[in-house]
Amino acid sequence: MKVVSVNIGELTTVQWRKKTIDTGIFKYPVNHPIFLDVENVRGDSIENRVHHGGVDQAVYAYGEQHYQFWKERYPDQDWKYGMFGENLTISEFDEVDIHVGSIYQLGTTKIEVTKPRQPCMKLGIRFNDQKIVKDFWNSTKSGVYFKILETGSVEVGDELILLENQIDNLTIAKVYTAKRLEKGK
Repeated sequence: MKVVSVNIGELTTVQWRKKTIDTGIFKYPVNHPIFLDVENVRGDSIENRVHHGGVDQAVYAYGEQHYQFWKERYPDQDWKYGMFGENLTISEFDEVDIHVGSIYQLGTTKIEVTKPRQPCMKLGIRFNDQKIVKDFWNSTKSGVYFKILETGSVEVGDELILLENQIDNLTIAKVYTAKRLEKGK
């Protein structure tokens, strides 16, 4: 598993259903390392700190291979890494193989898997199609939030190296499926 893109975004104000909405979901690739701090990625804007950022959601990663799945369903999008609001786009990164509590080395950081991302209407705003929210819920392609155990820098090409695999814990895909059923999605 390798980082293929590091992504950050600025706070963006959009009009949606006759409302003014602030969002940080519009991420874009950058060609320099990013710094993973205890509660967020430096230089990345977070609008809703209840559901994004903080100790257990400091950085969001998404699997590069998932892009092809979504491109087939939403071919009219201007596809660039960061589309899902992720800070890290990682190759061969699959929620069915990633266990909650597992610890990884990434660049100069050490990170711990905490939970899957739960989509909201802001993903629909990003895609200009609210159908993506339901489709996202109905997949197991949630992406992963990480806690930062040791702060540091990450850049394109860095390997995600498994240090401690918590195989007795649920995978992110199983947690996500349980959360979807709990919410009646």
